Amino acid sequence: MLIEINNLSKEIGNELILKDINMRMESGHVYGIKGKNGSGKTMLMRAICGLIFPTHGSIMIDGKELGKDLSFPESVGALLENPGFINEYSGVKNLKTLAAIQNKVGYEEICEVLVKVGLDPSDNKKFKKYSLGMKQKLGIAGAIFENPELVILDEPTNALDEKSIVSFKEIIKELKARHALVIISCHDTEDLQELSDTIFTMENGSITAMEKCNPGYDYEK
Repeated sequence: MLIEINNLSKEIGNELILKDINMRMESGHVYGIKGKNGSGKTMLMRAICGLIFPTHGSIMIDGKELGKDLSFPESVGALLENPGFINEYSGVKNLKTLAAIQNKVGYEEICEVLVKVGLDPSDNKKFKKYSLGMKQKLGIAGAIFENPELVILDEPTNALDEKSIVSFKEIIKELKARHALVIISCHDTEDLQELSDTIFTMENGSITAMEKCNPGYDYEK
């Protein structure tokens, strides 16, 4: 997968929330986005998911333009802001409900991903009774359980304890190994530097810096 963002700007009301964004991202790499709250990280991720469309510029995925040739990326899993699940359902039932849309994975794969993120597949506790950390883990599971080509995770380590963060890092490394394209926003610069090939810094809706963390990756190729 190749994502090319060209001169992307987005206006909501009279406010310019994304300003002349240019990025190039490809499969098999992890991209970090850092910036303070309100810097535009979440809005940029929403745009890449096809949840908002550019006012100016374009987002191209494998040569197809979001909003024209595609409504959404063809293979994407995302965790954006607070995970949205059915409060009265357990974790397993929530993922089974999501899986029924495309029928790509079954019960066994759902159980495997729940164990991977640190949740018990046999736990019948309703989502509304989950702790913040459990909700976040289910959100990560929901983003990755169908093995999408594109994985977008907005502040995925929020509310996770140290052990869960270690497990999360292993998940990211597995995604990269299977040649997914991963985009992560995170406040923890050390975590981003450990996981990312390239980190983009955002301020006031603009990309203000790009740092290459993996010297073996030629960004310009």
